[in-house]
Order: sequence, then structure tokens, then C-alpha cells
Amino acid sequence: MSKGDVKNVIGGKLADCSHDPLTGWHRDGCCHSIDEDIGNHSVCAVMTDEFLAFSKAAGNDLSTPRPEFLFPGLKAGDQWCVCAARWEEARQGGAAPLVMLAATHERALEVLQLGHLQAHAADEADA
Repeated sequence: MSKGDVKNVIGGKLADCSHDPLTGWHRDGCCHSIDEDIGNHSVCAVMTDEFLAFSKAAGNDLSTPRPEFLFPGLKAGDQWCVCAARWEEARQGGAAPLVMLAATHERALEVLQLGHLQAHAADEADA
């Protein structure tokens, strides 16, 4: 299946999530998740200070730059492909960031309920 054939959670063509910072398991700007991506980095989330603190407390510091991995560190407002399970943990903990549905890979539905994603849609047109 080519990247162009990949679907998002609402059934359309998967849109890019972010090229600045460059995100995605493949670092191609897209939350295209494949079986080898055991973390299921399929959710295109809009970072918030609350989510970044939640993720750091859970053991995944997304805010500190790691130049050795070409990782700039994230700040509120950045879009980033996050693990579906971490997003769900944050939702249950009251810290879920908004989601770009058109850029969230359909594989997220292996872990998440569409209604929960829609309730956190960054754009009402996506819901």
C-alpha cells in the first residue's frame, strides 16, 4: 500500500501532520503507522503544556531537545505524531491534547474510540 492510499480515522486520505518540526515514525511529516511501529505513533496531536508535562511524568520527555537524535524538543502548539496508547492515557488523566483527525492514521482505531478522538478534534469541521 502506498502512502497515498493510507486512510485517516474519518475515512479520507491521510494528511500530513507536521514538517516543522518534522514528525512521524518515518520522519516524513506523516503519522503513517505500520506494524513495525510497535508504539503506534498514529495520532496527530497539537501539543499543550499540560500534555507535555503529562508525557514527561510518564517517562517520555518530548520537550527537551535531543540534538543527537535530531529532535528539537516540542512546545505548545507544535503538531506531533504521538502513540495512541499515550494519548489514551492522557485522555483518561484529563490531559489529552487536541487531535487533527485528517492527519491521524486509521491504525489509531486499534487502540482508540473514534468518538473520543472526535471529542478532541482540533477543527470542528473534522468532527
